[in-house]
Amino acid sequence: MTESTQTEPDGSVRRTTRDLSRAAVSGWLGTAMEFMDFQLYSLAAAIVFNKIFFPDVGRPIGLIAAMATYGVGYVARLVGAVYFGRMGDRIGRKKVLFLTIMLMGGSTTLIGVLPPYQVIGIAAPILLVVLRLVQGFGAGAEIAGATVMLAEYAPVKRRGLIASLAALGTNSGTLAASGLWAVLLAVLPDEQLLSWGWRLPFLLSFVLLLLGVWMRSNLKESPVFEERPDVVEGVALSRNEIKKSGEHSLGAGLRQSKGKAFLLTLGLRFGQAGNSGLVQTFLVGYIATNLLVSKSVPTTAIVYGSLLGFATVPLVGMLGDRFGRRPVYLAMTALTIVLAVPMMATIAAGHTVALSVAMVVGLNIGVLGLFSLESVTMAEMFGSRNRFTQLAVAKEIGGVLATAIGPVLAATLTAVTGHWWPIAAMLIAYSLITFAAAYFSPETRGRDLVRLEDAV
Repeated sequence: MTESTQTEPDGSVRRTTRDLSRAAVSGWLGTAMEFMDFQLYSLAAAIVFNKIFFPDVGRPIGLIAAMATYGVGYVARLVGAVYFGRMGDRIGRKKVLFLTIMLMGGSTTLIGVLPPYQVIGIAAPILLVVLRLVQGFGAGAEIAGATVMLAEYAPVKRRGLIASLAALGTNSGTLAASGLWAVLLAVLPDEQLLSWGWRLPFLLSFVLLLLGVWMRSNLKESPVFEERPDVVEGVALSRNEIKKSGEHSLGAGLRQSKGKAFLLTLGLRFGQAGNSGLVQTFLVGYIATNLLVSKSVPTTAIVYGSLLGFATVPLVGMLGDRFGRRPVYLAMTALTIVLAVPMMATIAAGHTVALSVAMVVGLNIGVLGLFSLESVTMAEMFGSRNRFTQLAVAKEIGGVLATAIGPVLAATLTAVTGHWWPIAAMLIAYSLITFAAAYFSPETRGRDLVRLEDAV
């Protein structure tokens, strides 16, 4: 235990309401920054990067190339998830969260000062990819760490609500990024947007970096990490040290067969991750490029959807606390499946108001609602010894397979078919995977998070 740790008579670590508030704000701010950074990039990739960094190719190919640079960040996220996840399980959540926010904020700010293709040629997209990789490396463990920290701090009966703040942070970041882009698109003509206006959102992220560093420097370690029976003086015992100790409870946690909880959690991740890549990233470029609707329409719709998300996210978290994670998961994914075709048909019609309403509904049900559930359920599925690592890796594999590849695949399929039906089919497929995973998952509400073994 650290010197600042306070314990109850039963040996549990005590945290004050102030500690919980600080953890909640820190988790919210970090995930807000992560998703602001990534949404800034994804919107830039959909709107301007094909002209700034890939100007010598046709419009459809330029969109595919821009989406591909968006996707490489998810490969780096997976590497970061493994590296920082293992570090977080071994030496604590707090130290890792400090490092990840530094990497994310620094790389995002530097994107804002990159010279365009016309100035330095092929070096411009190469540097863009490098910074995207650094950004992804830090982000790979950010939301997982924030999710773990919030779930491990929260009172059992309000764990769904408190953990949903991680999803609320993503919503805040999406709103901030989309709002900035909406303002730029509304105020600046194309010439100014392409010459200097696109840089402003990336440079402004430096302010969030400073605030995040200050918050996390004053954050206490997770009480669950400090209560873990395999943690001694702030560092987790190795497998060999546990075996030598002869402690039965520790050995039981090590002997559990791994893999089932991870596969189920990966399935739970698929619907939200895939739907997010399609609704929040691809559709913005598709509507502007293929439907020839003003770029401000889809970005403004995401702003409205994010605003509504401030009610959707905590509401879904409270429903999970009241009725359990599994039934709410099944209801949300089933609703997304039913609405996929009508939503895309409405968007493809190109009417501004109806298109915006369809995007708002799709964002809140198929993305933000599922994210709220995901934030607590994934943490509850894993045991405390490997929770950070398994949660981070499951999130990022889902991100690579769904969020990163999805927009590229959708851009390719819509270019080949000239139709919107592949987008609807992908929304249905992603949601079906999550529906099946929820159906076969155990109910995790109220689970003791100090236990070393997984829920299944």
